[in-house]
Amino acid sequence: MISSEFLTMIRCPENRSTLALADSSLIKQLNVAIHAGRIINRCGQAVGEPLDGGLVREDKKILYPIVREIPVLLIDEGIPLEQIRPT
Repeated sequence: MISSEFLTMIRCPENRSTLALADSSLIKQLNVAIHAGRIINRCGQAVGEPLDGGLVREDKKILYPIVREIPVLLIDEGIPLEQIRPT
C-alpha cells in the first residue's frame, strides 16, 4: 500500500503534476480491458499484466500502473485513460 506521505512526494515524470491513487472501480475497468487486449501504454505496447492499482495524473488523462505493489513511474508505461472513456 502506498502511504499518503509518499503520495505527497511523488510527481508525474512527464509534467511534474500531482498523482492520486486510482479508485478500485477504475482499476477493475482497466483490468477487464487489459484481459480483452484493448489497453495500450504510451509507447504503443499492449498492457498484458493486470494492475494491482494505479496512480492517476492530476489532469486524469494518464494512469501510471502499480504492478506487484510497485508504482511504475515511467512515461512510456503510462496508460492513456481515453481508451476506457467514451469519445
